[in-house]
Amino acid sequence: MVEDRYSRRALLVRSLALTATTLVGLRTTRVVAAAEDPDTAELMQRFEYLSANGNSSCSGAFMESIATMPPEARLQGSCCAPMDAHRYIEQVTALRAYAHLGEIPPDPYDIQAGLAQSLMPHYDPELMPAEQAAYDYAMENSNERGPCCCGCWRWYVYGGLAKQLIRERGFDGPQVTTIWNLSDGCGGTEHAHL
Repeated sequence: MVEDRYSRRALLVRSLALTATTLVGLRTTRVVAAAEDPDTAELMQRFEYLSANGNSSCSGAFMESIATMPPEARLQGSCCAPMDAHRYIEQVTALRAYAHLGEIPPDPYDIQAGLAQSLMPHYDPELMPAEQAAYDYAMENSNERGPCCCGCWRWYVYGGLAKQLIRERGFDGPQVTTIWNLSDGCGGTEHAHL
């Protein structure tokens, strides 16, 4: 009986090791296949640059500095956690569906200062009750429970974006939630798989 228990344990350990090896192999295969796609290869180059050379910060001083930046300056990189390549590629690819809406940044980790400057003033004005309901829905249902994980510059840029989309384009709560989730620039690997 003792020997039988150890045999089962050894079999279980071997099965887990084989499963882990298989999963690592599948992940490697996906990365290699992605590198063969020219679009994904370009996104990987952008990811590598942005994840290593970001200037973004959650500090109040950084947020205040945005107003004095030249419009062509870039707000780059993540704020709170390291960027994740898989998530980055999904986000930028999915945001292409909104390319016709110039107020939506096409890359949440590479935003023109001029665009950020134009979105931030939309944050402060109050919404009408029906509009506020859409905003509140996004606050309750977005991955970060708001436009960002903290009250940094992204909160005001993407909060302003949401209010502008609600007021001027008639976006509802689920649509704003989608934009916020796709535009999450906090970094990290946690996300709903797209």
